[in-house]
Parts: sequence; C-alpha cells; structure tokens
Amino acid sequence: MIDVPLSVLDLAPVAAGATAGAALRHTTELARRTDELGYRRFWVAEHHNMPAIASSAPAVLIAHLAAHTNDIRLGSGGVMLPNHPPLVVAEQFGTLEALHPGRIDLGIGRAPGTDQVTALALRRTMEGLSAEGFPRELADLMGYFDDAAGRITATPGRGQRPAVWLLGSSGFSAQLAGALGLPFSFAHHFSSQNTLPALALYRQSFRPSRWLDQPYAMVAVNAVCADTDERAEWLAGPAGLSFLRLRAGRPEPLATPEEAAAYPYQDIEHEFLAQRRQGQATGSPGTVRRQLGDLLASTGADELMLTTMVYDIDDRVRSFELIATEVAGGLGR
Repeated sequence: MIDVPLSVLDLAPVAAGATAGAALRHTTELARRTDELGYRRFWVAEHHNMPAIASSAPAVLIAHLAAHTNDIRLGSGGVMLPNHPPLVVAEQFGTLEALHPGRIDLGIGRAPGTDQVTALALRRTMEGLSAEGFPRELADLMGYFDDAAGRITATPGRGQRPAVWLLGSSGFSAQLAGALGLPFSFAHHFSSQNTLPALALYRQSFRPSRWLDQPYAMVAVNAVCADTDERAEWLAGPAGLSFLRLRAGRPEPLATPEEAAAYPYQDIEHEFLAQRRQGQATGSPGTVRRQLGDLLASTGADELMLTTMVYDIDDRVRSFELIATEVAGGLGR
C-alpha cells in the first residue's frame, strides 16, 4: 500500500552519443512503465538551449505521452510563463484537457528556465516577469479557462480547465499559491535550503478556494534507486557532472557513468556536489526508503515527485520499478 502518492518529473535527458529523438522515445517508455506501476503524475519540464534536455516543448510532448498512456496524469513541471503569452498557454492546455479530460496538469513557473539571450529569442524581451507582472499574467491565463472570461475566447480553453499548480524554488510562488488557494510544488531537487521556509510560507498564506479547501504541497526530489548503494552512487554520477558543467556555462549531453567517475573533480566541486545531494535520495531500496521517509517527516509533503537523471534508460526504468515495488509501501506521512 502506498500511503503517500508518488509522481515523476522527467527532463527527457539526452545522453552523450545519442539524439534528442532517442531521448523522447525513452521518456515515452518511462511514462508507459510508470503508468503501469501506479505513479500518480508524469510531468515534463520546460528548459531551453540545454543540450542535455529535450523537453523544451511541454505541451507537444504531453500530447504524445497522453496518447501512449492510460491512467497517469500528464503535466508540465512546468510551463515558464515569462516565455509565453497567457492566451497561447490557455489554448495549448485547453486543447490537451479537451482531448484527455481529467488527466492534465498545468504547472506554472515564474523563471524563464534559460539564459537571457534565449529568453529574448523566445518572447523578444530580456525582462522576466516582475512581482506585479507574474500574478497579473497568471490571472489572465486562469481567466481564459473560466466561462465568465472577457472579450477574448480561448478555444479550446474556456470550459476546459486543467488542474493548475504553481511551482517554485523560493518563497514568492509559495506565498502566491497560498493566497490563490492553489496546489504548490517545490523544487527541492535544486533548492533544498529553501524547502522548509517556502512550505511554511505556503501553508501560512493559504486561503481556501474553489479549487482547494486546504493546502496541498508536493516536493520534487532527486531519486536514484538501484540494487545496491554502490550501484546507485555510480549511476548518479553523470547528473552531478552535468550540473557542474551547466553551472560553469558549458552545458553538454549527459555523460556516461564511466566519464563521470573519471572526471578530475576539484575539492570545491566535491563539496558543492555533496551539499547539493543533501536531502535527496540515492541508494538501495532500503536507503532510499529511509531518505524519502526523512524528507516526508521534515516537510509534511502531501506528495513526492521523483526525478531521475541517469545515463541509461534501463537504469532509469529500474529505479522507478524498485521504488514502486520495494520502497513505496513503506512510506508514510
């Protein structure tokens, strides 16, 4: 029995020596398998100008995944609102909801998910959404799904409202999600030091709405599960190296475990990666059960969303299989 819902966040990682097409086929394979295993959601993230990530067009990918799965909810983790006019997002996700009613989540983020030059190419502006602009455009977006919207009709869109979530890695979106009475997903996988303050702010700010009577918080966490702790550590190496390269302004496709193990890490890089992995889940089923249990105990999360960046699709699928069959039943709130 799974006491806490488990979901999936996937970035369609492009492995070194492979193509984006292969990455998208692997994401489709993972969506099918996690659907069979009983995971609640499968979200894809919007990133741009990153050679290691093929999920740059979430709406297109979600449509494909929804057509190849049966029960799992499909969504964006997230659509980055600074990159898109709200009407376009409403029409895209209204179309998805019309085609797959009751299965679509629209996760909205405030960050552009890319560098300023790429943001300029996406929306012809290098300015992100301000503290005033983001709530205003979010209100416009949500209004297009409402039967009582204004002169512009989003078709599909009006009357075809997906489940709307706010995503964040700091307190701004947490507070806004609470004030609007929306579910909130926190990016613990890359901002773990902000997790507890943001969740506290969300719960303190929460006001019941027509969508939620009480706060609902999901926490996204890195998770790599293998038969042994040593094997999991080996598989997790490429994700750490990829993050170091991205941080240094040199994004590259996901390295092999052998390349990651042979990389000449400096002491400061070892320290950075060790800090980044605090509060995440890497190891055998027993180790991952303990780590996820600790995360649930500290955060009080209503749901966990697992993201697994490993080189080989078979290892990625195996990780989610082990968590579903040997970890999930031992997790409690």
